Amino acid sequence: MPLAQKIGLSLPTIKSLNRWTPLEEPTLVAWWQFAMGITDSGATAYKVSKWDDVSGNNNHLIQGTLANQPTNGNTSATKGIITFDPSGTNNMSTSSQISLTGDFTIGVALNLTAGGGVLLGDNTATGEFFRFFSTSVIRIKIDNATAVDLSKDSGTFLGKAYMVLTRVSDVITLHWKGVAQADTETLSGTADIDNLGVRKTALNPYDGSVSEVQIYSSSSAALTAEVNARLSMI
Repeated sequence: MPLAQKIGLSLPTIKSLNRWTPLEEPTLVAWWQFAMGITDSGATAYKVSKWDDVSGNNNHLIQGTLANQPTNGNTSATKGIITFDPSGTNNMSTSSQISLTGDFTIGVALNLTAGGGVLLGDNTATGEFFRFFSTSVIRIKIDNATAVDLSKDSGTFLGKAYMVLTRVSDVITLHWKGVAQADTETLSGTADIDNLGVRKTALNPYDGSVSEVQIYSSSSAALTAEVNARLSMI
C-alpha cells in the first residue's frame, strides 16, 4: 500500500484515540457510559440489575427488584439503550449519595417518550428532582424549596436527543442538542441525587430511554462544549 494511503487510513484512528473523555475532567462525580458496565439478564428479557459508574467514584446504579428493572437493548443496534417503563416504575438507585453543593454540569443522552417523569432524583429525600414536567418544560426542585421551570425555546423534548444542564453561581441553564435555551432560572442549595427514574417515594417514573449520564461538580463553557460534543455522537 502506498505511504499516502497508509497515512490517510491512520488519521481517523489517531483522532479517535485523542478524543476527549469525561475521565479527563477532575470534577467528574459519576459517569454511566453508553453500552459499558451494564449487567442484564440476557435473552429474552434483558433486565438491567446494574449499570457501573466508570468514573472511579463507585456511584453504581443498582436495581435488585426484577419488576422495577429497566431493559437493555437486545440487538446490536439498541444495545446500551436503557429503557424505562413507567407502568413498572422502572428505576435504578445509586450505591452512594450524590450531593452537588455549588456549580454543576449534568449531561444526558436520552430518548423521551412522554412528559411527566423524573430523570434524576432522590428517592429517600423529599423535594429533590430533575423532572420532565411536560414535553416542553423541565422542573427542578432542590432542598424541597420552590421548584423552577425551564422551558424549551420551541418544540418538544420528545424523541432522541441530548441535553446538558449547568449551574453557575446558582443560575441554571438548559442546553438542548448543543443549543443553550433562553429561559434560565436561579436555584441555590444542595442538589441530592440517588436515583435514575423516580423521586421520593417512587413517584413520577420516567418514560423513555437513557444511553449515557455524566455528572460533574463544576461548570465551564469548555466543559459544556466537550460534554455536548461527546453526547452528540451517541
